[in-house]
Amino acid sequence: MLKKGLALVLFVFLALMMFGCGSQQSSQQSSNSESQSETKTEEKSFDGEIKVGLIMPLTGSEATYGKDMENAMIMAADEINDSGGVLGKKLVTVSADDAADPQQASAAANKLVSSGVMAVVGSYASGATLPTLAIFGDAHIPHIITVANSTKLINENRGNAIMINGTALHQGDKAVELFQDIWKVDSIVIVHQGDAYSEDLANITKQKWEEAGHKVLGIEVANKGEQDYSSIVTSIKSKNPDAVYWTAYYADGALFIKQLRQRGYEGKIAVGDGCNSPKLMEIAGSAADGVVCTSNPMAEYLPAAKDFIQKYKSRYNQDPGPYSSLSYDGIYLLKDAIERAGSTDKEAIIKALRETKGFKGISGEVTITDDGTLAKSNFVLLEAKDGKWNLMQ
Repeated sequence: MLKKGLALVLFVFLALMMFGCGSQQSSQQSSNSESQSETKTEEKSFDGEIKVGLIMPLTGSEATYGKDMENAMIMAADEINDSGGVLGKKLVTVSADDAADPQQASAAANKLVSSGVMAVVGSYASGATLPTLAIFGDAHIPHIITVANSTKLINENRGNAIMINGTALHQGDKAVELFQDIWKVDSIVIVHQGDAYSEDLANITKQKWEEAGHKVLGIEVANKGEQDYSSIVTSIKSKNPDAVYWTAYYADGALFIKQLRQRGYEGKIAVGDGCNSPKLMEIAGSAADGVVCTSNPMAEYLPAAKDFIQKYKSRYNQDPGPYSSLSYDGIYLLKDAIERAGSTDKEAIIKALRETKGFKGISGEVTITDDGTLAKSNFVLLEAKDGKWNLMQ
């Protein structure tokens, strides 16, 4: 009986072992099969496609600019696809909202990386762009920065990004040209909001203006979203500068200009390219008359953009905004780089982007320097009159 009992126990043990091994093997095979199936599905879904991330503010105070950027980039991608795509592949765009906010921009960048984009085009606010550089850089994703232009972006560049808008160095030169050669003033006060874009432009302009032998009577810092600028206005009036240069964005800038004029300041007022929206004049009203903007090239003043303007109006039933042409060019530059690389390999695309020379976009010619920036300034001067921007030169 003891022998029979031992034999029975041994039989059960062996049976369980065989069952367990079989189950484990079956589970492993099932897992491998599912993994292979997922891989095949993923490969199939990306077969014949180039997934491109678009990043810009679609909510928040700068959403008007961001939506315009998105419209222009999607329109460019659709045109390219209608003409046969890139290397026989279709461009598929994925939009991510950075809200012009550093924290949300990081989340948007991570979303694009995890979605498997092959390249990223966009980036509006420099402060929101800064944290995305490391995210896209670590993922070795080609990044065409179409609008953001703070020089702070240069030092944080991981080698995968290029900037196709003129930098704050270019804009500072344009501001000096306005103050010195056109307005012929000597003293200025500069107002910024402490973010990467506006502070960078303020500091660079201060340096260039003083190097030209003129006076900066002060630099004022305003809070984003401020409603009452009385303390800053009082400070400016006590200094009595020949001109004031607001280097931040239009939503707050319009209120600042309005209050500055209402409280009796009669000197010249200039604004940076973050203010080149018609909405500045809608908010500021007649106080905006005579304000001059150091601006990136806008579609309505570009001879090469006539067809683009017509197509944009037809498609979206509105005029293209200030950053539409740069955004449109960003997608076409990506196409050009992929074709020059002859490959959709990310490193090959990055190399081609960094080697861009003489690319003809509707915003002008793009040649990229060794530090990943635009070689030649693209800034112009716009003057506000009767609720509209007019090309000054």
